[in-house]
Amino acid sequence: MESRLEQAAALGQKDKGPAFISLIVEIISRQDQSTVAQDLQTLVGFVVNQESVGLVVGRQVLSELVRILGDGTISDPEVRKRVVQETIDHTQPKIVSYEEQVSNLRFQLADIYELEEEWSDAARVLMGIQLDSNQRSLPDGEKMRVYVRIVRLLLEEEDSVQAESYFNRAQLLVHSTTDKETLLQFKLCQARISDYSRKFLEAASRYHELSFVADIDEEERRHMLMAAVTAAVLAPAGPNRSRVLASLYRDERTTELPTYNILSKMFLDHILRPAEIKEFEGTLKPHQLAKIAISSNDRVATSTIDEEIGNPSDPPMSTRTAPATVLDRAVMEHNLLASSKIYHNITFRGLGALLDLTPGAAENMARKMIEQGRLRGTIDQVDKLIWFEGNHEEDDAQGKAGGLGEVEEAEDTGAPFTKRWDAQIRITAANVESIVQHLTERGLIRVPVQA
Repeated sequence: MESRLEQAAALGQKDKGPAFISLIVEIISRQDQSTVAQDLQTLVGFVVNQESVGLVVGRQVLSELVRILGDGTISDPEVRKRVVQETIDHTQPKIVSYEEQVSNLRFQLADIYELEEEWSDAARVLMGIQLDSNQRSLPDGEKMRVYVRIVRLLLEEEDSVQAESYFNRAQLLVHSTTDKETLLQFKLCQARISDYSRKFLEAASRYHELSFVADIDEEERRHMLMAAVTAAVLAPAGPNRSRVLASLYRDERTTELPTYNILSKMFLDHILRPAEIKEFEGTLKPHQLAKIAISSNDRVATSTIDEEIGNPSDPPMSTRTAPATVLDRAVMEHNLLASSKIYHNITFRGLGALLDLTPGAAENMARKMIEQGRLRGTIDQVDKLIWFEGNHEEDDAQGKAGGLGEVEEAEDTGAPFTKRWDAQIRITAANVESIVQHLTERGLIRVPVQA
């Protein structure tokens, strides 16, 4: 092999390129493929490192080798993978001279790794491509396509931290492309990064939006709809999540999903049972089951409150001082919000029993939700009670539904905890009377006349 390389190098400048290229074709066409990789690397090393070959000929030969490798002329995938990898290793020290050829080889190697589902290796190879080089300038649309592909590969490996770094680079170039496929992949990466970052409300909205895109395969759209439901369930309880849940609940496609049961219970503010939570937990991904740490401030607050609450005559209480996972926290916050629709007030110990937390931890969770505006209520630490405030706007809306007319609000008697009860009685009685009057006018019922 060495002698033939020397002969080719001794030819005239016009004949060197064709001579080396014909030698490449001869090596690849052999019946015995065992020495193909070794001989090709000998040729590449000679072409790249021998000054007698020249830079122009070297680029011509390497470009042809890249084309042949890209055409799949080498049928053995392992041999092709070795040739591409070793060619990159030989030419990397002279990347300034062979930047375009090395970049094309890296794209090919990334394709090979991706077929083998070696996501991190494929991403690492693409990261080695110099997209901002003085020697070779790529359009912004091409740069964005590479960045989005790196993000997608890193997310497959669940490396969300590094993926977010490359996503931020792609975000700066999003205006530079009109390619539908690239933009869809970008939006999907955006949703997945929000998911991994535990920004579940954002993730749910973006997944749901993508589930309506007609260019995406039907099965993929169903998968995105299910991801939207999952993210919405894991989102912090409150008005914002309620709006997202309402949007998903009204989407008729969700009725066919295995997670529809928990979605409907979340939307209707029903308390979730352990068996339902366990079933839903089986559909979650590892990052959605991540452990969460309790802060030192919460630990101190919880222990202090629990010491004050202790009462030997009360039944045994839970020893859990905080939710253990993202799902735990989402379910506990939901059950707390649902209990506010059922009860006017609840003791710390009763809420702890409902949430499977110590009374202090339950009070601490309620306090946080009230502070953040996600729960309407007040805390009475003297009587160890949580008082829930109803949504009067919702009560009014329900009273006016169906054209039954407006109902006067109850007079403020100065009794804060009986006023709402009196108002509910008045509203219910007025609505019943309005319904009877409406039916009587239409002749649907008759009032018996006493003789």
